[in-house]
Amino acid sequence: MEHNFEALRREFPVLQRKTYLNSGSYCALANEVRAAFDAYMEDRLLVGANWDVWVTKNESVRSLTAKLLRASPDEIAVTASVSAGLNALASALQFTGARNKVVVSDFEFPTNAQIWHAQEPRGARVVHVPRDRDGYIPAQMFEKAIDEHTQLVAITHVCFRNGAKLDIPGIVRLARAKGAKVLLDCYQSVGSMDLDVKALDVDFAVGGMLKYLLGTAGIGFLYAKASCVQSLVPSNSGWFAQADITAMDITANRPAPSARRFEAGTPPVVNCYAAEAGLNMLLKVGTPAIERRNYALTRRCMQRLEEIGWPSITPAEDSRRGATVAVPSRASARLSAALMQHDIVTSHRDDNIRASFHFYNNEDDVESFIAAMQELRATFGPL
Repeated sequence: MEHNFEALRREFPVLQRKTYLNSGSYCALANEVRAAFDAYMEDRLLVGANWDVWVTKNESVRSLTAKLLRASPDEIAVTASVSAGLNALASALQFTGARNKVVVSDFEFPTNAQIWHAQEPRGARVVHVPRDRDGYIPAQMFEKAIDEHTQLVAITHVCFRNGAKLDIPGIVRLARAKGAKVLLDCYQSVGSMDLDVKALDVDFAVGGMLKYLLGTAGIGFLYAKASCVQSLVPSNSGWFAQADITAMDITANRPAPSARRFEAGTPPVVNCYAAEAGLNMLLKVGTPAIERRNYALTRRCMQRLEEIGWPSITPAEDSRRGATVAVPSRASARLSAALMQHDIVTSHRDDNIRASFHFYNNEDDVESFIAAMQELRATFGPL
C-alpha cells in the first residue's frame, strides 16, 4: 500500500514551524492525538467518572499493542511506564537458585540495568556485555556471558546513545542454547520499524507510547509470552492485576491468568485516550512502510554527513541501526541548542547529537539538518 507521506505531514502541526528530529525522545504531536486529549476533557465535563469508557480505552490500548507486536491481547500488560513493567516482572523472578544471573549490555537505557542491579540484594548477579573496539556489540560478545547460570538476558533493541541495533535473533539463539529467557527493551525501535515478537522469539518485551508510537508519556506496555505467564506471580501488584477487578477482594492476591497480572492500580486514563489514537494512526500507516521510510531517511542523512566531513557514529548497515543518527560533537548540548536556533529540534546523549526520524519526516528535513550542521561544524564538530 502506497502512502502520501506529504499529506500525513500535515497532521503534525509542529512540522509547519520546526524541523522535528526528536522522535527518539518524544514524538511530534498529531492532530488526532490532540483531539483524543480533548475527547477525554469533554467526557470529564459531561459525565465525570466515566469508568465504563475508561476501561474500554485501556482494553483498546491492550488490543492495539498486541496487533502491533503480532501478539495476543492476553500477553500484554498496560503499564504506567517501562519501569513499572520491569519492576513487576523482576518481583516475579527468583534469584536464590543456580540461575541467578542477569545479562545486560553496555547499550542499555539506565532503567534496564538499574532495575536488575536493584535485585542484587535478592541474589541476582548482573553481568554487562561490553562494546568491541568499533563501539558495536556483536552477538558473539554475548557468548561468554550467557551460560547455564543465566536466568534472563535483558537487552535493548536499539541503543539510545548511538542508534545501534543489536542482533536480537543471534542473541536469542545463544540464550536458548543455555536455557535462558530473553527480555527485549524495544522503546527505541517499536513504531519506527516492523516488530514481530513471535518471529524474534523473545519471552518478554517492554516499551512506551511517547516516542515512535505517537502517544504520550505515562503509559507503556509489557509483553509476556503466554507460556511464561502462569509460572510468574509478581509481588508488585494492585487491584487491576487481579483475576476479577470488580471483586474488591481484600482477603488474598488472586492474579489474573493473563499478562494483566503484571499491571498495578488505576490505569493511566487520559494517557489511554492519547495512546489509542497514536496506535490507530501508526497501524493505519503500517510499520513495514514506516521501516522502509526510516531506513531511507537515515541512510540519506548519514551519506550527507559523510559529504560534509562530519560522519555519524551510527552503524551504516541497515541491520545494525534504528531510526536515530548520532553525530559526535565537542559540545553536544550546545550544538543541540544552536540547532534549535535554526528551528531544528534534536536531542543529545553523551558526546553525540541525535537526529531521530519518523515517517512524518522527509528529505527536506534531512537537507535542513545538513545545512545547519555544515554551518556549525567549525564550532561544534568533533575534536
